[in-house]
Amino acid sequence: MAANPPPPPCSAQPSSSNTGSPATGLAPPIEPAAASASSSLSHPVPLESLQARHASYPASSPHPDHGELFLQEIEAVDDYWGPTFRAIYESDASQAFLERLEQRTHEHDAEIEKMCNHHYQGFISSVRDLLGVRSDAETLKAEVGAIDNDIRNSGQGVAVKARDLVKARRVERNIAATIESLSLCLPVLQMFTKLNKQMSEKRFHPALKTLEQLEHTYLPRIAKYRFSKQMQASIPRLREGIKEASISELKDFLEKIREYSPRIGELAMRKTALKMNLDHTLAKDHGAQSGIPSNPFGGDIDDDEDDQLNGTRLSLSPDKSPQAAQDFVDFGPVYRGLHIYTKLGERDKFQSYYQKQRLQQAKLTQQPPPNMHESIEGYSAFFYGIIGFFACEDHVLNTGNGLITRGYLDELWKGMSTGIKETLQQHSAYCTESGFILKIKNLMLLFSRTLQSYGFDDDQMSSLLQELRDHYTEVLMLKWVAKFSAIFKVDNYHPIEVNNPDEYSSVTNNFPLTSPSLEEAPFPRQFPFSAMVPKVYNEVKEFILSCVQFSQDLHLSFEEIDQAVRKATNTLLTPTLSGCLSNLIRTSNLSLLQLIQIDINTYHLEETNVHLEKYISDITGANLENSSKSRLQARAIFKDIRVEAEEEIHCKLISKMDEFIELASYDWLMSEPEGTSSSWLTDLIAFLNSVFLSFTNLPVKLAQKTCMSALQYLAKCIQAMLLDESVKALSHGFIQQLDLDVVQCEQFAASEPVTGLEEGVLLLCFSDLRQLLDLFVSWDWSNYLADYGNPTSKYIRVKPQHALILLDKLKEAEKKNMFGIMNKKDRDKKRLVDIVYKQLKNLTLQQTNGV
Repeated sequence: MAANPPPPPCSAQPSSSNTGSPATGLAPPIEPAAASASSSLSHPVPLESLQARHASYPASSPHPDHGELFLQEIEAVDDYWGPTFRAIYESDASQAFLERLEQRTHEHDAEIEKMCNHHYQGFISSVRDLLGVRSDAETLKAEVGAIDNDIRNSGQGVAVKARDLVKARRVERNIAATIESLSLCLPVLQMFTKLNKQMSEKRFHPALKTLEQLEHTYLPRIAKYRFSKQMQASIPRLREGIKEASISELKDFLEKIREYSPRIGELAMRKTALKMNLDHTLAKDHGAQSGIPSNPFGGDIDDDEDDQLNGTRLSLSPDKSPQAAQDFVDFGPVYRGLHIYTKLGERDKFQSYYQKQRLQQAKLTQQPPPNMHESIEGYSAFFYGIIGFFACEDHVLNTGNGLITRGYLDELWKGMSTGIKETLQQHSAYCTESGFILKIKNLMLLFSRTLQSYGFDDDQMSSLLQELRDHYTEVLMLKWVAKFSAIFKVDNYHPIEVNNPDEYSSVTNNFPLTSPSLEEAPFPRQFPFSAMVPKVYNEVKEFILSCVQFSQDLHLSFEEIDQAVRKATNTLLTPTLSGCLSNLIRTSNLSLLQLIQIDINTYHLEETNVHLEKYISDITGANLENSSKSRLQARAIFKDIRVEAEEEIHCKLISKMDEFIELASYDWLMSEPEGTSSSWLTDLIAFLNSVFLSFTNLPVKLAQKTCMSALQYLAKCIQAMLLDESVKALSHGFIQQLDLDVVQCEQFAASEPVTGLEEGVLLLCFSDLRQLLDLFVSWDWSNYLADYGNPTSKYIRVKPQHALILLDKLKEAEKKNMFGIMNKKDRDKKRLVDIVYKQLKNLTLQQTNGV
């Protein structure tokens, strides 16, 4: 194909003055110099320069060069000629400018013509060449079309093969892409299938591991596939399912551990008992009785990592008994749950849930079984549950990877120990049997030692054991009150009498008595005390043994045990035994002789103090010399009891004497005495004689004191009868009869009813009465009145008021017997009586006035 010829370089028509070629009708080419001149005017001039230039032109005097300048400005500015034209008209040079403009137009026409003439010949040659090329282009076009047809015909088969090849290559690429996609998707699908299988088999820990690999390793490789998004969306649901399943497993574990805690606690306390030899009854194998399973676990986990998490779980053979908490319960749910929540970044949540649930179980553990105080099995179940709880927690502490801490367990025990102490205080207060309290003490001690083996302090239990010991002592006191009361009830309070050596040995073997005289005496022999003495002594020893039993295994020193036993023994002697003896002494049905025997018994019980001191030291292993600060108070106690007994003896003796004195029946106005002492006095002296004979085993001073007080009381009573205000009249015959009775008393006093008294001491008891009776029997008023106030007087003990009362009663009796005229003797006697009466009255007034 031939290209069209280019247009001529200039289309301007030549003016009539220009000459050109007739053939072409084109103007001649422009000269180069003219072209360069015109091109120099094509640059635009800034508007600001034109305005400044116009301002410099004078308006009144146009200049010939101004027209040239205006033309240059017009040629220089393309679009804004207003200022130039205004300057032309303002300078009145418009005509000159038009002329100048016409001239410049002709100049440019000439330049254009010269330039066209210069290039015209070359343009004509080019047009001719192009016309020649047109024919060649048409020929070439025909040849190219023929070649194109040939190529088209020959390329149709190639195109078919090429399309087949492209299709095959496309299939090949699709197959390669499919293989690549399958190679990426198959591991993901396999992992997802494995995950579902692990979930269905409840192997949640490896499932979590698989889920993490699936989420972070495999699913990112197939993120462009739509099904991966569905799998990605199911991951949170699967993760929550694993969390819920692990919590469900933990709940099952908590339920099972609640069930097995008592058995775990029993095993722990049994091991402690065997180790420390505290209570052998707990060391028996109760596995079959307790229903301990031989293999309490489910199936094993296949993954190695899961085996590590359950590393504490043991597979027990049928013939192997459980030895620890992990032998009863599989702790795998705890470890798996902790690991799962740790992997999921929620460890604190799992830890809080576990501790909260265990705290609730701890509160349930503190609740005692119903009627726990009624049987030792109730206490055992209570202790087993608590020990089992802390044994499991200790195992979790050691193997739980920080699930709980030592401080948490110590704080938990601190909070529980107060409630446990209060529960035990409440229930042990109901115990009234010493043997049962000992069993409780052994269980508490074993409980405390077992807790210590797990690292918990036993301050509360030590304090509770001290309180239990006090309660145990109180229960023993009540028990021994009954024992002492039974002993006192069956005793006849007569000296023990033995008829042969065997009977003698049976007494001396039970009571420390050293009496050479008794050992040399022939049978039957009589001990100075009654049967209550050896029985009470042996019961006190039995009490000491019971106190020592409680102190066993408490890890106390010999001195601490010794002091505790001595303190308890003093408590037994002081309020218990002394109280029982005091009640016994006040018993109304005791005879005087029985009271005397009780008093004698206290002397022998007092002597047992030394033997009890030695017995306590021997049984506790303490040095007797180091126990001086806590000596037994038996001596002081029995002394106090003896004082009370002696007072009661005195009261009883006086009461018995009153019974005899009440039998006295005198004829106050008898004319003549009976000639012998009164019968009531004879009986009384016989009674006193028998009583004083029983004083042989009493201390001499006590016997002397009792005898003297009895005779003083008898003299006082006889004198009271003589001076009784209710008796208004007395005869001389009554005074003589009373004198005979006093003589009988003086004879009894002179017979020394008790040994050791100075001669005549007992006679002094009747000296006041004797002088008063001698005064009236002998009627020796002259000596009495003359020697009154003299220390050597024969009637120094006769008080004027007593003599006045008795004389007044005699006068009253004489008035009743006076029936006729008195003779001189009677009148003299009456006159003497009146004189004596008057003088006695004056003496009485003098004593009353203090003269």
